[in-house]
Amino acid sequence: MLLDAAKASLLVIDMQERLLPAMAESARVLAKTKILMTAARELGLPVTMSEQYPKGLGHTVPELQSNGAKVFEKLSFSCWRDEAIRRHFIELHEGGRPQVVVAGIEAHVCALQTCVDMAQAGFAVYAVADAMSSRAPESATLAFQRLAHDGVEVVNTEMVIFELLAKAGTPQFKSLSALIK
Repeated sequence: MLLDAAKASLLVIDMQERLLPAMAESARVLAKTKILMTAARELGLPVTMSEQYPKGLGHTVPELQSNGAKVFEKLSFSCWRDEAIRRHFIELHEGGRPQVVVAGIEAHVCALQTCVDMAQAGFAVYAVADAMSSRAPESATLAFQRLAHDGVEVVNTEMVIFELLAKAGTPQFKSLSALIK
C-alpha cells in the first residue's frame, strides 16, 4: 500500500543526545530524519517523538526538536506499550490516520518492537531504513529482515517523500524534491 499524506503520521523514536552518537552512520540517520520531519511539516502530517529514559539518555537532539511535535517520555522499549503513546496513536487512527512512518533508533530494539506492535494492532507501518540505525550495522540489517517478515513495509526516505507528494508540479514537490537530490 502506498503512503497517503492525508492518512499518515510520523513517529521519531529515541533520537536522543546520549544515544544517537553511538549509532552506526548517525549523521546519515539524523539527516534523513530531518528531511522526513520537514516533509511532515510541509504536508501536514502529525509528528510524534519518543524519548527513552531521558533522565539517563538525554532529550531529543537539538537538530530535531520541533515546535508542534508531541514528545512522550517512555520506559517501555516499544512505544505501543506505553499507555500515553498508545492512546495518542489510537486517536490518530480513529481520526483517519492509520499509516505510521517510523524513523529512529535502535533499529533492532525500540524501533523494531514499536513497528511490530503497531502492525499487529492494525496500523500500516513504514520503517524508514535510511533513517534508522543500531550500534552494530548487522543488528539493523537483521531488524529490517524481521520487520519485512512481520508485515512492516521497509522503505527509504525518498520512497516516503515521493509517495506522500503523489504528484509533481506543486510547491511542496519543488521544495521537498530539492532535499533529496
